[in-house]
Amino acid sequence: MTTPLPYRVVERKAETSDTATIVLEPVDVPLQPFTPGQFAMVYAFGAGDIPLSVSGLDGHRLTHTVRAVGAISGALHGLRPGATVGVRGPFGTGWELPAATGLDLLVVAGGIGLAPLRPLVRAALTEPGRYGRPNVLIGARTPGDLLYTEEVRGWQTAGRAVVTVDRPDPRWQGEVGVVTTLLDRCAFDPPAAAAFICGPEPMIRATARDLVHRGVDPDRIRVSLERTMHCGTGHCGHCQLGPLLLCRDGPVVTWTRAQPLLMVREL
Repeated sequence: MTTPLPYRVVERKAETSDTATIVLEPVDVPLQPFTPGQFAMVYAFGAGDIPLSVSGLDGHRLTHTVRAVGAISGALHGLRPGATVGVRGPFGTGWELPAATGLDLLVVAGGIGLAPLRPLVRAALTEPGRYGRPNVLIGARTPGDLLYTEEVRGWQTAGRAVVTVDRPDPRWQGEVGVVTTLLDRCAFDPPAAAAFICGPEPMIRATARDLVHRGVDPDRIRVSLERTMHCGTGHCGHCQLGPLLLCRDGPVVTWTRAQPLLMVREL
């Protein structure tokens, strides 16, 4: 869908000092269904539109988690229930979780990279018999930067997730360090595992390399990449990464495809 459809903000929750989760429902006609990993172009009237991954899916409702880092994201971050936005989509490739049926799962998130992974985690945990052992590894700069704290606490209580931070505060009692240090805590069989990674590119590279070294097939490692997206349809070229246009060919690609591109400096 290239023409924005009106959606209304029905819920808003502050996640951190600069990040909020908004729930949108269609004013009239809904967009086609999204899958975990895909994104929408969300338009703040008078400001413009930006790509936002879906961080929750519930029927025709769309959930997005937005960090205020610029004029448009700041406008969306400040919306309250009752406000209207324009939404285009769905765009891009998804995580393709069903392809991991029968495999152990490794979900590795850095910072706001947890947002596009959240629907995948929810889907996997609702079908525990379909997949092998799930491992959700979450890293953040500080405890105050952690998203979905209540939900993540539930995953931790169930033994599904481990959380680490780079810079703890005096009250922090969890793990400290980069998220890759948590891989040694995971129970998984590398030749029979699938991994899903989203976060800063240095973290993606380090995690994917570590997993390949441990024996995970690079075709079973999927990463979500980020470049500036303007059109969402592959026409403007702003999101080009080598031969890929990430709004069309991504954002989710296999490590086999991503690795040679991310090794090229400033590509």
